[in-house]
Amino acid sequence: MEKWRFDGRTAIVTGAGGNPSLGRAHALLLAARGARVVVNDIGRDPETRGYSGTASAEAVAQEIRSAGGEAVADNHSVASEEGAAAIVQTALDAFGGVDILVNNAGISIAAPFDEMTSRDFRRHIDINLMGPVWTCRAVWLHMRSKGYGRIINTTSGALAGVTWLAAYGASKGGLLSLTRSLAAEGAGLGIKVNAVNPGAFTRMVAAQQEDTSPMYRLAQEKMPPELVSPVVAFLAHENCPASGECIDALGGEVRRTYIAQTVGFADPGLTIETVARRWDEALAGTAESVIPPGAFDPTQWDIKKYGPPGSLR
Repeated sequence: MEKWRFDGRTAIVTGAGGNPSLGRAHALLLAARGARVVVNDIGRDPETRGYSGTASAEAVAQEIRSAGGEAVADNHSVASEEGAAAIVQTALDAFGGVDILVNNAGISIAAPFDEMTSRDFRRHIDINLMGPVWTCRAVWLHMRSKGYGRIINTTSGALAGVTWLAAYGASKGGLLSLTRSLAAEGAGLGIKVNAVNPGAFTRMVAAQQEDTSPMYRLAQEKMPPELVSPVVAFLAHENCPASGECIDALGGEVRRTYIAQTVGFADPGLTIETVARRWDEALAGTAESVIPPGAFDPTQWDIKKYGPPGSLR
């Protein structure tokens, strides 16, 4: 089988300076397959506690160059619109364009909902959700102008709801919604947007788990970041058939996470008692309940008659 390569393509990978880290693994694999890579990382976040060592975008870029690849380092933060624009400008200055964006930068602080500080909750949104908003906006015009682009957002299984991860899960759930919305908008522009729910031993895992815990040992022994990167690279490739999908990748396992809607029931004379009586019917799922990506076409929506898309929900 012919290897999938990225010759002539330029990729930005945010949060790629840590070791071990998902971003570093993604950057190394893309570069090994021919991509020119912008390795982005702010280095050390003084507000995030528990991380050992300091991430270095330059160290990873040097790894790539030492192996014969092309890479430059970037130290801007995704948490501001200006920082995101500067990251993209680094790609334009170094390589003349950008074809692939991997939004990997993020934070995760575990704490009970009523103990999470307001500042930490806001930082989850600013970095994990608004960061990809700003980077996607910064690359969108460039990708649209040439009719090609691949964007991969790093979500999490925590989007389904996990104890002590309300802030993290909320930011990642919002990112999945952004992914699907951009996939719908990019469908006619040559831009494909997907998400990955990764599971791997990283500095983030090490910071949140005792090194004697079963989760720590499982991740360290069975879940290297390098087993997530092939899924990210597949979604970043020109031959990727998917858009609007969310793919789990951990320890060599690959599966789909999706949003679904049951058939439910309809009753024009609906009452509280009807809902109570038919509750199980509302929850019952069917094989046909999947909501496909891009199912809603905003170009076919009558704004004058119905208002802005989404106004009925």
